[in-house]
Amino acid sequence: MGALVRMRLTGFLRSGRVLPGLLGTLVVVAIIYGGGKSEAAEAYGFSAVALFPVIAWQAKLILDTEPDVQRRLAVTAVGLRREVVAGLLAAGVVGLATVIFAMGLPWLMGGIEGPVGRGLTLGSWAHAASLVAAVGLGALASRPVTRSTLYGIAVLVTGSVLAIVLGLNGSVAPWLAPPLMAAARTLADQPGSGSVLGLSVHAITWSAVVTAFYAFLRRTRS
Repeated sequence: MGALVRMRLTGFLRSGRVLPGLLGTLVVVAIIYGGGKSEAAEAYGFSAVALFPVIAWQAKLILDTEPDVQRRLAVTAVGLRREVVAGLLAAGVVGLATVIFAMGLPWLMGGIEGPVGRGLTLGSWAHAASLVAAVGLGALASRPVTRSTLYGIAVLVTGSVLAIVLGLNGSVAPWLAPPLMAAARTLADQPGSGSVLGLSVHAITWSAVVTAFYAFLRRTRS
């Protein structure tokens, strides 16, 4: 399975599909921190929300890189479960690299001020929640599930918009979306451990359900 993950990462890099996500991250970070310095927790909370569609897009791209015939050969060679897990791991590695890049770039731009210890910890937590949710959405939008570029884009855009819109009003079916907006608002208020734990459970549960649904669709459409 490790060889399959490395193969997908290599194909993602050599095909140039890494560039759109990299440029998207640069644009997002430049917009967030271009206006001046911000406290770490508040800035990173907003960054986690803004990067959600970018990381989801990257996950879709890396799962779409492999040709259909090659993917079927991989399923035959290692089994569907291992092939699915390898794809999600590859998408997670790329997403993690994006998060590290996005969290480190503001320091080079001089965009962070104030105490950073707790802010950096909370920002890492917010980005981790965004990462696992984005990989799940990107998987649902990938070609192995949607079978169409148009449908894939529709799933990606709809999921990203709903994640933000539903998050703006927590009283409207909050469990239908990952807690990105709630985490961003909470980080601005310096949350306690109870709030972080509750939002963590929400994020993990949502991501687990979406990932399980992706695995189910892959199994039924193989």
